[in-house]
Amino acid sequence: MTWFVGAKFLPHQIRLFICALMLTAGMVGYWGGTQYFLGDLRRRHLRGILIAAAALTGIFYLLWNAYYDLVAPATASISGAVMLWMGVRLVQAQQRYRWLGYTLIARGLFNIVSSITLTPELYLVWFAGTSLLKTLSMLGLIYSVQDEIQQRYARTIDSLSHGFLIRDRRGYVHVANERCASLLGFDSPSDLVGKHVCELLPDLTPAIADAYFQRFEAKGVQYPLTETATFKLHNGVKLPVEMMGSPYIERGRLYCLIQLIDISERKKKDDMLYRAARIDPVTGFFNRHALSVSLAQEVAGAAAAGRECAVLFLDLDKFKRVNDSFGHAIGDELLRQTAHRLYGVLRPDDVLARFGGDEFIVVMPDLAPGTAEQMATECAERVIGAIANRFDLSHHAIALSASVGVACYPLHGSDSDMLIRNADIAMYEAKKAGRGELRFFNDAMNAAAKEALVIDGALRGAIEAGEFTLLYQPIVDARTGKPAKVEALLRWHSAALGWVAPDRFIPVAEDSGMIVAIGTWVLNEACRQVARWRDGPLGGLTISINVSAWQLADPAFVGLVEQALASNGLDGHRLELELTERVLIDDGGQVRAVLRRLRALGVSMSLDDFGTGYSSLSYLTRFQLNTLKIDRAFVMDIEHSERSNSLVNAIIAMGHSLGLRLVAEGVETAGQAAILETMGCHYLQGYYLSRPIAPDELLRFAGARRLSAS
Repeated sequence: MTWFVGAKFLPHQIRLFICALMLTAGMVGYWGGTQYFLGDLRRRHLRGILIAAAALTGIFYLLWNAYYDLVAPATASISGAVMLWMGVRLVQAQQRYRWLGYTLIARGLFNIVSSITLTPELYLVWFAGTSLLKTLSMLGLIYSVQDEIQQRYARTIDSLSHGFLIRDRRGYVHVANERCASLLGFDSPSDLVGKHVCELLPDLTPAIADAYFQRFEAKGVQYPLTETATFKLHNGVKLPVEMMGSPYIERGRLYCLIQLIDISERKKKDDMLYRAARIDPVTGFFNRHALSVSLAQEVAGAAAAGRECAVLFLDLDKFKRVNDSFGHAIGDELLRQTAHRLYGVLRPDDVLARFGGDEFIVVMPDLAPGTAEQMATECAERVIGAIANRFDLSHHAIALSASVGVACYPLHGSDSDMLIRNADIAMYEAKKAGRGELRFFNDAMNAAAKEALVIDGALRGAIEAGEFTLLYQPIVDARTGKPAKVEALLRWHSAALGWVAPDRFIPVAEDSGMIVAIGTWVLNEACRQVARWRDGPLGGLTISINVSAWQLADPAFVGLVEQALASNGLDGHRLELELTERVLIDDGGQVRAVLRRLRALGVSMSLDDFGTGYSSLSYLTRFQLNTLKIDRAFVMDIEHSERSNSLVNAIIAMGHSLGLRLVAEGVETAGQAAILETMGCHYLQGYYLSRPIAPDELLRFAGARRLSAS
């Protein structure tokens, strides 16, 4: 076209140069495009291409200037050869470029053939033919470019680590990647494309699929729409996924682009965190946090439905001894067995939780009005019975009991915290009553618990404030009436509370653990007082002090006794430790070991309140005791009750046969004293002889007794 149109307007030399430049541009353009499609064109090639283009332009111009008649056929021949070369390269290179390659081969051959036969008269035919082939080559180019984009797009989405699919409004899948096919249990993306999404998942319905798509048409929606779900696949496997959905518009139509992320590992970690936050690692049942949440829900449900529920607070008696004697591994196994025994006697809807340490809580939900206390009683009896059976642990048969406190909604509390607190208070009342007991909460317990909190707070600084004192009650020889021993009795005058009776503050001190520090103070003060009496009329007295189970369990206790004796220059026989039967029950060997070390120091042992509680004759030989103290409950009726008289007589006879010394407590009349002396009781203690008195008064008492005896 340049040649024929430009003939009227352009000089001959300029037309030749333009033809040479166009031929060179065409050749270089086609060559560069071919190299680009084949991936062989690099930025570093551009300088060489420009230099070659300039050189070719000059060469063509010189040739055509010398051989003017060859311009048209030479142009067609050279461009045809270049196109032929490009077509062959593309056909040989990759399958997706073959259409474009064959088109260029046809166009190149057409140009070469035309150049041989071309005359000005046939130029229009040549122009029409080459225009048609140019159009076909452009279509081939467009197809190749689109194919290249699609292949790159396919490779990109297949390289994604997440599943990827595009679905239309009707629910049919248009695009999917390998990961999506793998996640949904298919072999390849082609198995998904063209299918309805409901065919991919057995539980997915058209209504669900349509509702999901409609969310993308709603106004004000923030994208991507992110949510988690669990897919059930055709092979039955459950797959937890996170779905991220975004709108995708193509040719004016709305599509839904969804990414599927496999969150199986995240779900496992979440489950582990859930268990760590809600499940007790030792027993596998609920922990305190999960219990609080569950109980709050049950109380709310009961309030809404007009129903009741009950909370059972359970504590294992003497569990600490198991840990101390056998180690924490055995203790943990005991807790696991306990939890499974409890679970075995509960109703299916009951909730079991380990509250902490050796404490368990049972929640009985959805009880009919007026039945909570009866249902809780029946459950508690099953629980106590289940724990009463011996546990076989590492070749050891271990006997335990459980103390249970109960609080019911709405009778004993209106919320979960109050129910747990009141059931806890009731449980402590059950422990005070003995072992394996059940107690329901009442308001009097709440008052006692509040008082215990006040006493606990005041006790914290009592030793440092010098608020404790010791009084001494004489224990006299039954035949001579002279003091042979004294029992040190603790008294507390609180700056905040005034005088507080021992039966009020000693249980609080035991519950809080402060009894160890208080007992140490009593031990040291009693030994110091005996040392002060060393050179006076009371120089030969033995002092008796009460020892709690907490003190015996303290690893430092024997060392404290030894230090108290040594620092005051006392022999061990000047000290007697009074034990209660509760200290000796269910001994695991530790108590016997401690008593053996104390006897090695010369310290004697006395069993207090013998004949009450859980008396066992085995104590008298197993623990190698020195003294029995007959409880005041038997002594008070000795003058008027033949049964009490016979029982005391039998205890004294048994004590003689075992070589034990006998002390009768609670002697309040001369008649009681006479009967006990006749029976052969060695020592008497009680108000008939003397109340607990201060050290100075005890000196006067001893002096008066010596005068009366002489």
